[in-house]
Amino acid sequence: MATAYLGLGTNLGLKKRNIITAAGLLAERVGEILALSNLYETNPWGFISENTFLNAALIIETSLDPFSLLDETQKIEKDMGREDKSAGSYHDRIIDIDILMYEDLIINTDELIIPHPLMHERSFVIGPLAEIAATLKHPVLKKTIGEIYLSLPM
Repeated sequence: MATAYLGLGTNLGLKKRNIITAAGLLAERVGEILALSNLYETNPWGFISENTFLNAALIIETSLDPFSLLDETQKIEKDMGREDKSAGSYHDRIIDIDILMYEDLIINTDELIIPHPLMHERSFVIGPLAEIAATLKHPVLKKTIGEIYLSLPM
């Protein structure tokens, strides 16, 4: 079994229900959820929208390898009504599930980059993750998630 750290975000529809549904599907299809952060309301990042986001992070124990985990998270997004992943431009979405970290692995392929390449720049990702995994060490930056969170501009 491996421990993975996921970020969840939604800014369309019944946002709280979207997060709860995504967490339920992850528990059903991926593994046991060990921790789920509070929900954080945030402004869109990288695009303009009148819809605020709800963001959360979770820790999940899984038997899936990172690429199978990616496949399953994308299936869940699609099953929940997500049409396209962002490909260079961001837009409103019913659900977004990002693999932030997977154990202490570093993966850099066209299909998957772990740790998530922009997580350390985004307070809406690091804040929820710091709530549930403050002492977790980022394998590239060699700082804890709590240290990264405290270094972000508020």
